[in-house]
Formats: sequence, C-alpha cells, structure tokens
Amino acid sequence: NFATEPSDSSRVVAYDQNLRTQWFPRYRGPGVSVYWHVEEKSMCIYSQVNAPNSSEVAAMLHGLLNHDTDKEIDRNYVDTHGQSTVGFAFCHLLGFELLPRFKNIQSQKLYKVSTTDCYENLSPVIAKRAINWDLIKRQYNDATALRVNTADTEAILKQFSKNSSHPTFLAFQELGKVIKTMCLCDYLASEQLRKEIHSGLNTVESWHSASDFIFYGQGGEIRRNELEEQEVAMLSLQLIQNCIIYINTLIIQQLLSEDEWKDRLDEEDYRALTPMIYSHINPYGEFHLDMDKRMPI
Repeated sequence: NFATEPSDSSRVVAYDQNLRTQWFPRYRGPGVSVYWHVEEKSMCIYSQVNAPNSSEVAAMLHGLLNHDTDKEIDRNYVDTHGQSTVGFAFCHLLGFELLPRFKNIQSQKLYKVSTTDCYENLSPVIAKRAINWDLIKRQYNDATALRVNTADTEAILKQFSKNSSHPTFLAFQELGKVIKTMCLCDYLASEQLRKEIHSGLNTVESWHSASDFIFYGQGGEIRRNELEEQEVAMLSLQLIQNCIIYINTLIIQQLLSEDEWKDRLDEEDYRALTPMIYSHINPYGEFHLDMDKRMPI
C-alpha cells in the first residue's frame, strides 16, 4: 500500500528559556521549527518539534521511517531547502524517492558518468568533473548499513555534521550527485512531474494556512518552556486539524452522493476538491447578547 507525501517545516513563536527555542533571523524573533508530514489526502501522519538550526533532511527521514501508519511512503515532495545532496543518497538507500521543487534550478549542475562523456550543448550545466565511482565502491558496505538497519539515520547525519571529510560521507555525496542528476533530468523533461510536485507541496502549504487559522490563541505562541509541553501543543494542533479533515471529508462525500452535485461538477472541479478547508468554521465561538437585559456583574 504505497503512498506519496509532501513534507515541510513551519515556524512557531515560543518562549526562549529552553534548549530548543532559538532566534529566527528571518522572522526577527525566537521560535521553534515544526516539521509536518502530510500525506496526499491532506491527513498529517507525523510531526516533530525541532530547533530552528536542526537538519530538515534528518527531520524528513525521521518522519518517513517512524510515521505510525500502515502505508509505505515511496515518494516524498519537499521544497528547495528540504533537499540536499546527501539527502538524495539517504533516501535512495532507504527506498524513498526524494522529489524536490527546485527554486534555483538555473544554478544546478549535472554530473557525467565518465570523464570521456561529452555533451557540448549542455556544457554550461555540466559539472567539471565526473562521478567518483571508485569512492562509492570502497564505502559501499558502510553506506548500505542504512538499508539493512544496522545504523541509525539520525546518528549518522549528526556524526557527518561534525566530520564532513569522512570517507563514507564523501561517498554519500557522490551517490547523492548521481541520484540528484537523474532527478534533475526527470524534472526538466516531465511537465507532469513538476505539476505533481507542485500539487503535493500545495497540500502542505494549505496545512500551514489552516494551522495559523486554528492556532490563534495567545498570539499563536507556545507559552511553555518544557519541551514535552511544546510537543503536546503541536500534537494537539495536529489532532484538531486531522479531525477537521475527517469531518470535511464526510461532508464532501455526502454532497457528492447527491445527483444534483454529481452532475454539476466536471473533472477540474473534482480535481480541485480538498478537505483542507476551514472558511465554514468559527474558531472563536458565539456570544449571545441580550441588549434588553442587564448583565449580572
């Protein structure tokens, strides 16, 4: 039962008297990074609260490996900052296809299989050197430890962040360049793939929008320093949003069962249907005031 999912992070303002909250230069304030895994039908299957400077690649892989569903994720959509050369290698070895949306695609480079290969018409986008296959072969056993689960993904990424000259890390980079080159070729050649990635990332962007709509209390700020309480706050938000998705799905199914709506919708209308809607929800409650009666103050 294979499935695709987009994943992305969002920033949430939080108290800063703890080890997780850090300063966001972009937003000029303290906060935490929440990494969301939202499957293609808009249901969030995993979330993580991390420090802003933590690796998004590590968060992505952690969610892909530890989500509590019976689905096997085979394709993962990410934005430009959610991918890296090493990330391509890790995903490949773990059996996932990493599909990013390349924002700065004009600056990307393609790597040749051999130094003897010649692509004159593509010379501006071809890297100066070819793939170092010997390095990949020499480190093959250590690299494939990921696939057979004899090494923890996050532990390896943390170790590599301290020693980027490690031979196994360099082999991961070489393998990542191979997979990334293949991905870039597919991305440039297939309009359908670009639409698929864009559509998937729209799903997680809609999730972010709904999160801002729901998580409005206290200015949308996590006002607790305990790490566990921060996670409880985000898990509660995830639960509420998933409940909204479920209820909206039931409403849409009920409407589509009626002949009137079934005949009025065309193929494009069906494609645009999503349970990630909230304009019909009142998050503030209702206040009934009787202007003819004095309030018991």
